[in-house]
Amino acid sequence: MDDRYSADVLSPGWREAGRIIIPTQEAVRDLVVEETATGFCGAVIRVEKKIVTLEDRQGKLRLFPLGSGFLIDGRPVTLIAPTMAAALGRVRTASGSTAVPNVPARVARASRIFVEGRHDAELVEKIWGADLRLEGVVVEYIEGVDNLDAILREFRPSSARRVGVLVDHLVPGSKESRIAEAAARGPFAANVLVVGHPFVDVWQSVKPARVGLTAWPEVPRSIEWKHGICDALGWPHEEQADIARAWQRILGQVRTFADLEPQLLGRVEHLIDFVTAE
Repeated sequence: MDDRYSADVLSPGWREAGRIIIPTQEAVRDLVVEETATGFCGAVIRVEKKIVTLEDRQGKLRLFPLGSGFLIDGRPVTLIAPTMAAALGRVRTASGSTAVPNVPARVARASRIFVEGRHDAELVEKIWGADLRLEGVVVEYIEGVDNLDAILREFRPSSARRVGVLVDHLVPGSKESRIAEAAARGPFAANVLVVGHPFVDVWQSVKPARVGLTAWPEVPRSIEWKHGICDALGWPHEEQADIARAWQRILGQVRTFADLEPQLLGRVEHLIDFVTAE
């Protein structure tokens, strides 16, 4: 026989019976959430005065108040400000190395890392900047490697002034490979290391998924590569300013080493080790 009145309505927890409990989540950096009212999905960039800033895949920023109205993997959460430990506790830099907080940048070493262009330098700074400042390593771009021999003769590398060089499209038989081989036979060979990645341009070292692609488009050799990529993606490319904006759009999707291809990661780490060897 069903006893409709057997339950004790004053028993502990009666107020929560049947209620859906929405969990809280600290808004730590790089956490990806969706704001339900607008459908905006992005990664947490910062939290200031109970406002969270999100950045989506296209680099667009939106500000929202902390609290309810967010989803993580489709499940509702209430975003709260991160604790002090969480806010300060990013134990890894963008390159994946252990972060060393509250340490001033080291005075710049005499040794240098040379890269071919501005985009290479900006990418290296974004991922390895914290490590390079800690080690006191300056990265300079040299606008191509055609004049590498003259640059090395002017710099005059030595055991106290080592040079690491990162080269695009370093594949067998290429012009770049011949330049690298000449540097390895030159008078400063003991204190110069030239390494490279196989990509036509450093753009291609960014994983294509970061810009919504399954693979970077094939560009005919008769077309300048960056222009061809922009054209394939439907981005403006008539002027140099268009190319610069396209690169910033790509760079905006790079947050950690996980967004880059391993062929680039290993080369840069090798160069850093070479120029910081005591």
